[in-house]
Amino acid sequence: MSEKQKAGRRGLLRAAAVGATGAAVLATPSVSRAQTTTLRFQSTWPQRDIFHEFAQDYVERVNRMAGGRLRVELLAAGAVVGAFQVLDAVHAGTLDGGHGVAAYWFGKNKAFSLFGTTPPWFGDANQLLGWFYHGGGEAMYKELLHDILKVNVVGFLSGPMPTQPFGWFKQPIERPEQIRGLKYRTVGLAADLLAEMGAAVVSLPGGEIVPALERGVIDGAEFNNPSSDRVLGFPDVAKTYMIQSYHQRVESFEILFNRQKYEGLPAELQAIIRHSAEAASADMSWKLQDRYSKDLLEMTQRQGVQARPLPRAVLDAQLAAWNKVIERLEGDNSNPANGPFFKKICDSQRDWCRRVGNFFLRYEASQVVSYNHFFASR
Repeated sequence: MSEKQKAGRRGLLRAAAVGATGAAVLATPSVSRAQTTTLRFQSTWPQRDIFHEFAQDYVERVNRMAGGRLRVELLAAGAVVGAFQVLDAVHAGTLDGGHGVAAYWFGKNKAFSLFGTTPPWFGDANQLLGWFYHGGGEAMYKELLHDILKVNVVGFLSGPMPTQPFGWFKQPIERPEQIRGLKYRTVGLAADLLAEMGAAVVSLPGGEIVPALERGVIDGAEFNNPSSDRVLGFPDVAKTYMIQSYHQRVESFEILFNRQKYEGLPAELQAIIRHSAEAASADMSWKLQDRYSKDLLEMTQRQGVQARPLPRAVLDAQLAAWNKVIERLEGDNSNPANGPFFKKICDSQRDWCRRVGNFFLRYEASQVVSYNHFFASR
């Protein structure tokens, strides 16, 4: 081949390469759009609630890390189904995913609440997440979803919550006897607990609680935290805020996805969905420190709210009632999916809490002593 022919061939190859590169650049956006998967994801929270904001924080992490290949669209409670219908909607595929708490589904099996509003043997909700991810809890959660209830969902726990207040009342709760006959809103195993203490329990989603309290349909209610309680309007209808309770000592959020939709995604997108739950969990635990503390001060200093700790007699009565609730539910042998499975989870949690709780109680210096040293006299 002559030098002239070689030069001409090199020119043709260069032109072909440039043309191919240009075609690839032009084709990339349409390929990316074609591969984008959109998932409808509804929270169980009113749009104004900080809980919906936490759901948004999770969704934003997924969307940013997915790089356009996956887009999760967040909807507020009621946009497609009511808050208490989200699990069924995700199972059916009416929704692709949802953000809520496992205690909302305890009507299907009371073991659900052990992944949310557990008995107060965990020192805090971070220990609950430790048990779930490193103590065998996730395997039992999957057993409940897929083997016992055959629910077409996958789920992750995320977002450790501080101890929840006993709630809002017209008058302070000073004695256990005041709970007997009280019309009281709560959810999960706390409903069994308060029924054991003699209350008439009503379970309502977050957006319906304050109107019920205002109309006198209920006498008292808890929801979750100062920021949620404030924005939902509790200080407008009651001024007594009873805090430091064992009825919901720990809880975390639950993030759900339709199992077929989730397992149909590439492995890297499944990983983004899972690990975004971990990232959002950490960020929430930091954000709530700022928001909850500010909102408690706003309510007590500017809205006339009196925050009162539950007296020791009421706390002791709660613990005694917990013993009875646990014993009854563990002893329900009507079905292997009831008492035996409930006890299996409780045994696992007790083993974890006995060891981990003992470690922190022995290992950590007293926060009360150091706080009082630096701040109490000032």
